[in-house]
Amino acid sequence: MFVQNCWYVAAWDHEVRDDAFLSRTITGIPLVFWRNSKAEIIALVDRCCHRGAKLSMGRTENGGDCIRCMYHGLVFDRSGACISAPAQDRIPRNARVRAIPVVQQHRWIWVWMGDPEKADRNLIPDTQWLDHPEWRSLDGYLHYDVNYLLIADNLLDFSHLPFLHPTTVGGSPDYAAVLPRVERTERGVRLTKRVTDTEPPAYSAKYADYPAGTRVDRWMNYDFVVPGILIMDSGMVPTARGERDGRRENALAFRGCQALTPETGNSTHYFFGHPHNFLIDRPEVTREIHAGILHAFEEDREMITSQQQNLALDPDFRMAPLSVDAALSQFRRIVEKMIKADSTYAEVTQPSRA
Repeated sequence: MFVQNCWYVAAWDHEVRDDAFLSRTITGIPLVFWRNSKAEIIALVDRCCHRGAKLSMGRTENGGDCIRCMYHGLVFDRSGACISAPAQDRIPRNARVRAIPVVQQHRWIWVWMGDPEKADRNLIPDTQWLDHPEWRSLDGYLHYDVNYLLIADNLLDFSHLPFLHPTTVGGSPDYAAVLPRVERTERGVRLTKRVTDTEPPAYSAKYADYPAGTRVDRWMNYDFVVPGILIMDSGMVPTARGERDGRRENALAFRGCQALTPETGNSTHYFFGHPHNFLIDRPEVTREIHAGILHAFEEDREMITSQQQNLALDPDFRMAPLSVDAALSQFRRIVEKMIKADSTYAEVTQPSRA
């Protein structure tokens, strides 16, 4: 089961083109994306209502506003209505496919998988740093063969950083000893963490113009909202200058943007960018930061994949909760509540017998 009435990241903007289809499964539903001649994005369920063939194996027509199924030739407009069918004098009213609300914003393409009338663009999280002129990042994507909630658990408990990522984003073990403050928000949780007088993490220390042996204050504040969007403000500043009073002079700052999108119950799309606002005139720095983050995320993927494989061996296994699990426990309760609320909305499309 998945939350339906929320925005999911479906792709990076460059993945959807006017000369080729993008076919991608979201929450167990195959979708097809393309752009028309005006560069507008169209998204439909990638399944012809006639015999269930993939529309992404078809072609666009009428300036890209329509798509033709190349199995039996049915043509659908951008609303999903069948407007033409060979040898059909009358097109059945139920000859249509589901159209998906879609929005492009700050490099990410978002889809609303629930009730279209509830598709409020104001609910899309702010990821402005992905295309802000004062920040730099590269596009990231990983595919996981695990349930997305296991990845959410990982992102909601950063006490694992010094142990799983000692050479990249981890820092010293004292980082794990500080619990974040966890606050409930309307559609997720907010975590605030400060670690003072600690060692700088390796992935950013080399870019700091700090004297050797400098101790730092680290901050990591982030919102994690349904369905699994992380928007993070993190960084470090020399301890002597202090971040505790709100000043960030000579700080190195990052704005993490990460999105978990369930493909199926046991597979997940993971989109991410890690914008930085220092040395932005040096592309090699952006590449190095991206490579370091990708390395850390690969470490996560290896661990979480093995975790799911282990859990599958014993369906009756129950995890022993710890105090560091406060945020992930709250988030799972929010997800369960929203899934229950969504149960009143069900999209059922009966195949035409035409």
